[in-house]
Amino acid sequence: MSTKDNFLTIKENGSHEIVIKKSRFIASLARTNTVEEANNFIKKISKEHHDATHNTFAYTIGLNDDQVKASDNGEPSGTAGIPELKALQLMNLKNVTVVVTRYFGGIKLGAGGLIRAYSNSVTEGVEHIGVVKRVLQQELIFHVAYNRFDEVDHYLKNNQIFVANTDYGVDIKISVFLDEDDQESFKNDLINLLSGKVEFTKGEKRYNEIPIQHNNYHEQ
Repeated sequence: MSTKDNFLTIKENGSHEIVIKKSRFIASLARTNTVEEANNFIKKISKEHHDATHNTFAYTIGLNDDQVKASDNGEPSGTAGIPELKALQLMNLKNVTVVVTRYFGGIKLGAGGLIRAYSNSVTEGVEHIGVVKRVLQQELIFHVAYNRFDEVDHYLKNNQIFVANTDYGVDIKISVFLDEDDQESFKNDLINLLSGKVEFTKGEKRYNEIPIQHNNYHEQ
């Protein structure tokens, strides 16, 4: 649950089209956690665009790019799949598959032009869809008296702590999600705030998603 478990990926599945010298380049992107999922997505898009000139693709699976693959699908060697894969890797994206479909417009682009077109198609597609940081966090549950809730609520908002649930009963039961590295300092802060009158219970672990601005990819 440390930062090594956190990673960037696309916000959702989607597609985006650009036109370069009358050729249409359609980047279709999907979250894929396994090679099987990646291959199924590639087959699906290739079937949808069976009449296209090319259906090139790239994928990266695993938090350390454990399994990667790229295909030029008939384009000159190294001009499509590899640039697509490098575009995904430059944005630090994990568990993503992209299929870039090309409908030839009659004007040849040359090797350099193709590399730029396929790379830009992926980059613009990702920026169109959006990126999230998936953060593995631990749920902490604690109870607060009604007359202390406002100060706790103020602390949570000031520190941008994700509140998963608030139950109002005899007292107020609050559930928050935190990175592993932040748990002890959070507990100490709450104990100090409430003069020691708080107990914590661990709940589930889960990935939560934080939207990322595209110009911050390299900083994550």
